[in-house]
Parts: sequence; structure tokens; C-alpha cells
Amino acid sequence: MKRIGMLTSGGDCQALNAAMRGVAKALFNSGEKVEIYGFQDGYQGLIYGRFKLLTYADFTGILTKGGTFLGTSRTPFKTIQVPGEDGVDKVAAMKQTYYKLQLDCLVILGGNGTHKTANLLRTEGLNVITLPKTIDNDLWGTDMTFGFQSAVNVATEAIDCIHTTAASHGRIFVVEVMGHKVGWLTLNAGIAGGADIILIPEIPYDIDKLAKKIKERHDGGSRFTILAVAEGAISKKDAELSKKEYKKKLSKRTQPSVSYEIAEELGKRCGLEVRVTVPGHTQRGGSPCPYDRVFASRLGSEAGKLILKNEYGFMVGYKNREIVKVPLEEVAGKLKMVDPDSSIVKEAKLLGISFGN
Repeated sequence: MKRIGMLTSGGDCQALNAAMRGVAKALFNSGEKVEIYGFQDGYQGLIYGRFKLLTYADFTGILTKGGTFLGTSRTPFKTIQVPGEDGVDKVAAMKQTYYKLQLDCLVILGGNGTHKTANLLRTEGLNVITLPKTIDNDLWGTDMTFGFQSAVNVATEAIDCIHTTAASHGRIFVVEVMGHKVGWLTLNAGIAGGADIILIPEIPYDIDKLAKKIKERHDGGSRFTILAVAEGAISKKDAELSKKEYKKKLSKRTQPSVSYEIAEELGKRCGLEVRVTVPGHTQRGGSPCPYDRVFASRLGSEAGKLILKNEYGFMVGYKNREIVKVPLEEVAGKLKMVDPDSSIVKEAKLLGISFGN
């Protein structure tokens, strides 16, 4: 008998259900007797013992559904070892639930913060297997995370739709794409959507260079300009500030986000009409694209195989077009950033895309 716990933690994304289905189907079809316990609302379910025994039927018909049927929540790693307002020792509570149910393994689906906590549980003696979920594609140790390609599709469609109205009115449009710390989503959606300017956190921008690029396009006969801007984009001046100074400046921000600040400044410099569009959480919603359905299913199936072989302490990742197992300690606490000198950035520049630097 294998007793498996499963939870989804952090922000939701497309293909979480597909990944869990992949794990469950691999286990149920193995011929070995299996019990799968689904924890509700991420680590909160593990902490407070909110779970239900899942059956084969629970994993039927969910391949194409977005979100997570288990529910999710954010449980920040920085406070995971600090008792909550109710005085609960979160780590001790999670261990207690694990041992009470006599689990052989925890399957945890999540992003960076989730993996830090998963690795902590590993060091506490629990058997853990993780799956790389995030639309940001910023997890170390894997070339791809599920949810990313679906989010690229949504963000690209938003940029596509902006093209027609921008061209009709001769406007500058700033499309704000999700991504506080890394720019993979903005970079890929920007290229796919034909953005003229792409701004990502890894490449600080110069507002005057952005204005120059727009004026050059306008003088060359282009009626419009589209900027794909990551929500974590930062100017060169702000990048020179200390973390403390920058946080203080952000606390005094009068505009809703950096995109509105950029729009205001470009309006002054270029004398043209500037509009901001924020697709927001639509990028995390909806059905997973076919790529993510296949990808998440493969990852889940491999996770099931590792469980059957009693191989724990790994994230199931993707390297050089192959599914691989990566030690959790190599993943936790690391971000996969966009290298400003990477080939994809250089190729984008050859296409005429400006990064404002």
C-alpha cells in the first residue's frame, strides 16, 4: 500500500489539474494499491489537517480544466518557521499530519517559495517529490515550468488585440505582463506579439532611450508603438538605488504600477497619446494550452514512477527536451533569471526590438 499526500501551493496556473492527474493515473495504473490524500488550499491544508481521500474518479475529466481542484493559498517561506497568530508551529503541524496519515510521500506542486518549504520538509525527514509550476518560468533546474506556455499564449493574444486598436488610433500602448522578478513571460509574449519595445526586470531601461525609439518609429511612418512591460521592470536610475531605498520609493508611488509611470513620462516626452492595458490574472486563468497538457502529464507520470521506485527528494524537471529528476536542495532558493546577454535577447534585438538600454 502506498499512501500519498498531494497539494498545490502558491499562485494558481493552468495545468495544475493535468499534472495531478498524471501522477494519479501513473499510480492507479501501476497495479499497486494506492491511497491519495488531497490537501485543501496548499500548505494550509497540511498544517490544519484539511484533506480528503481521493478516488480515481476525482482525476477524471480534469485534464482540460484550469486552476486546481484542491484549492491553493500562499504560505510565505519567510514566516513558515514563525508561529502564526493562533500560535501554531507550522512545520511541526505539517509533520504531525504527515505521520498521522502514515504517508509514504508528499507530492507538492508549486513555484519558488513552495519549493523552499518543500525542501525544508525534506530536511525534516519527510519524503517529498515536487513538480515545477509557475507562469514565470523562473524555477532553477528546469528549462520549462508548466503554466508558462499557457500564460504566454494569453499575454500574446492581449498584445495581438492591442495591435489593431493601436494602429487605428495611432497610439502608444503599454501592455503590462506579469513578472515581478524575472522577464521570461514578457520576453516571450513580447516577441510573439510583435512588440516594438520589451522591458524586463533583468535589463534596466532608460526612459529617454524609449522616447527616442518611439520618435524614430513615428518619424519613419509608424503610427503606433507597442511596449510589453513586465510588472517588475525597473529604470536605470532606480536600479542604482539600494533595496531599502527602492522599497521606500515604491511606498510613495502615486501611480498604480511602473507601466503607468512609463506611460506618463512617454506622453510628456513624445507628445503622443499613451494608453495602458493590464491583462492581469487572465494570464493565470483559463484552460491549459495543448503544450502544457502534454508537458504536465509527462511530469506527473514521471513523478508517479519515482514514487513507485521509492526515489524521493527530487523535483521532476525538464532539461534538453528530456524529463529529469533534480535534487530539491539544488532547486530551493534559486531563481532562473533572463541573461541580458543570452541568445534570445540578442536575437530579439536583431529583430529591431528595443530593451530601453
